[in-house]
Amino acid sequence: MHISRPRSVLLAGAVAVTLSATALPAAFAAPSATAVISEVYGGGGNSGATLTRDFIELANAGSSAYDLSGFSVQYLPGSPSAGSLWQVSALTGSVAPGGRYLVAQAAGTGGTVALPTPDATGTVAMSATSGTVALVSGTTPLTCKTAADCAADTRIVDLVGYGSAVVREGSGPVTGTSATASVARAASLADTDDNAADLSAGAPTPFNTAGETSGGSGPGDPGDPGNPTEPGTVRVHDIQGTTRVSPLNGQSVTGVPGIVTGVRTSGSRGFWIQDATPDADPRTGEGVFVYTGSAAPAVAVGDSVLVSGKVDEYYPSTTTQSVTEITAPKVTVLSSGNALPAPVVLDAASVPAAYVPSADGGSIDALALDPKTYALDLYESLEGTRVEIADTRVTGATTAYHEVWVTIKPKENPTRRGGTLYSSYTDQNTGRIKVMSLDTARPFPVANVGDVLTGTTTGVLDYDSFGGYNLQATELGTLTDHHLRREVTRKQKGKELAVATYNVENLDALDEQSKFDTLAAGVAVNLSSPDIVSLEEIQDDNGAVNDGTVGSDATLKRFTDAIVAAGGPRYAWRYIAPENGKDGGEPGGNIRNVFLFNPERVDFVDRPGGDATTAVTAVRTKKGVTLSASPGRIAPTSDAWDDSRKPLVGEFRFHGKPVFVIGNHFASKGGDQPLHGRYQEPTRSSETKRVKQATEVNTFVKSLLAADKSARVITLGDLNDFAFSPTMTALTGGKALKPLITTLPRNEQYSYVYEGNSQTLDHILVSPGVRRFDYDVVHINAEFADQASDHDPQIVRVDVNAPDHGHH
Repeated sequence: MHISRPRSVLLAGAVAVTLSATALPAAFAAPSATAVISEVYGGGGNSGATLTRDFIELANAGSSAYDLSGFSVQYLPGSPSAGSLWQVSALTGSVAPGGRYLVAQAAGTGGTVALPTPDATGTVAMSATSGTVALVSGTTPLTCKTAADCAADTRIVDLVGYGSAVVREGSGPVTGTSATASVARAASLADTDDNAADLSAGAPTPFNTAGETSGGSGPGDPGDPGNPTEPGTVRVHDIQGTTRVSPLNGQSVTGVPGIVTGVRTSGSRGFWIQDATPDADPRTGEGVFVYTGSAAPAVAVGDSVLVSGKVDEYYPSTTTQSVTEITAPKVTVLSSGNALPAPVVLDAASVPAAYVPSADGGSIDALALDPKTYALDLYESLEGTRVEIADTRVTGATTAYHEVWVTIKPKENPTRRGGTLYSSYTDQNTGRIKVMSLDTARPFPVANVGDVLTGTTTGVLDYDSFGGYNLQATELGTLTDHHLRREVTRKQKGKELAVATYNVENLDALDEQSKFDTLAAGVAVNLSSPDIVSLEEIQDDNGAVNDGTVGSDATLKRFTDAIVAAGGPRYAWRYIAPENGKDGGEPGGNIRNVFLFNPERVDFVDRPGGDATTAVTAVRTKKGVTLSASPGRIAPTSDAWDDSRKPLVGEFRFHGKPVFVIGNHFASKGGDQPLHGRYQEPTRSSETKRVKQATEVNTFVKSLLAADKSARVITLGDLNDFAFSPTMTALTGGKALKPLITTLPRNEQYSYVYEGNSQTLDHILVSPGVRRFDYDVVHINAEFADQASDHDPQIVRVDVNAPDHGHH
């Protein structure tokens, strides 16, 4: 369930996810979160053109430099013939995070303006109106000439078809190219692998790695008046205004005064200024971000400055709120070492309990801010302003991106282990805030849930796609370790059947041994060796390599060997291999659900006939219900499972009694609007598919119960949804299944932590025939900075011989 996340504000973000997406949707050449083709122009030197040459511009949405040595850009005519060949332009060097890289192509006889100094030069005379450009790992010419063949070529990092190109990503090529128009990716650099959606036509804007554009000038306007010498008439609060969008958006401002309160030297480079003489309106912010692009900021905290530039609302993604910025700045430092404005204290008393105003699903951008009523309005009014928090409890462990979630409201929905429980769509946790550090000299603290950032943490309030408002700390509190322990569940008794679910996060045979060992210890030790383990996210034996491999026996052999080494039993396994490329997940990974079982304790009933496309059915017999095939798949050809993992059904026998287990991994939440975004209430577009999937599983369970109302059915897995969701309503319809998460005390109803919210995506449900059970979520991953998976496993122990009237 990894999401690779670009960290720069300028290029922040492929998909805004409300919840972690379990592997990105299988799209075309796999959406790139790093290097993308950002602009294509084939009209250079044509009649009517201004620029003298064609160009291809690359960009890097990642958080580290992208090495292009050994790579190439390649061009194919829009309607290739049998004799058409891809033309190759080799690349060298690298593209910085948030930066651009310019490849000049052939010159024509028209045009008057040269490109800025290119980073690489090719000789391709590209068509102004129709063609295909690919960024390729390697310099061997591509051979594909159809969209499908190119999608299958793993050397292609990104591909853009324009005009009427046959080879393109997604629903269609991007249109509108001409002698005077290029096609460019949106500022977010979002790559959904749909050219028509991701790019649009406009005036060409070539940038090289030095940040220069045409005519040799920097990002400022030609004929720029130079650095400001006197304060102008505009102040920061005039720029911020009383709504989320600046009343001066798109306008140039001159000599805006402020004190530098923070400097960011990596990712989205720039600095924050704050006006030392605020106005009386709490809605109008006094701080603003000054974006310096590829140039390192030439100011220090405490500098008194005048800034001229252009006001811009930068949207990190299409569904997020925006960051108000001054771009293409000219800066004059008047003095240094000035006192900073006093920080605004954020605590349980100052942050409202209501989260955000409703716009009935529309944009809240134009609504007047009400910072006394809504937490998001307060945070927006403080965007770019110095704030301070103190003695905050960690509710989301330190991530690989050096960020940690804390709560400024210690009494807001606390979990038993120190998190903050997410318990409904209507009651958001307003005290959550993400903390990042601007102090590159000090290592970022490694914190688990329940630890405390003790003392004062001070810095500037910022906003990004991944969680919304965050504190860019110039001074971090000290970490107090509360020694969170990984849980160990009790061993099942001889008469109890122990069944567990565990999402092992894209496990394949090429993963490092330490991942296998940690996951194996989770099964053998923390879960006390269950009789059956339903696994999600087992991949084929060569992981993301896309060569037609669909088996996962090598992966499972390594995993079960590691379990034995950790002191567990020798598990056997059953699965049904998917059709190549049909089950979604990481492209080439062929993700699937798998049953492990301990043959010393439980029997698997093997019945032939189960395959990737055959639906399993309930068969009524004189001795009760059986499966038509075991293992089998539920309705695999239903459109509910298009490009998604299919449920795996197995028939087991324990103490002579049949038990039916259904392993599930429903569609991810990728593409949902974020909780903190500009559309309120957010649309959960991915829910439609999960409700269809839940309905298919519910229908199958009812078919088992129709044949035998006392059938013991255990449905479990990563459902990618909450106990209070429509997905759960569909899955439990007709009381066919009972969700066990809601049988726990409220402060223990979670198995996953996302953006500082403790919540549940994984579930175990049982049919009415399961009469006596003991259920446990075993917290070993989600609350820890060091985790083998981002999910905690769960286990249910069932007494299959319980009399009809017994209860938990």
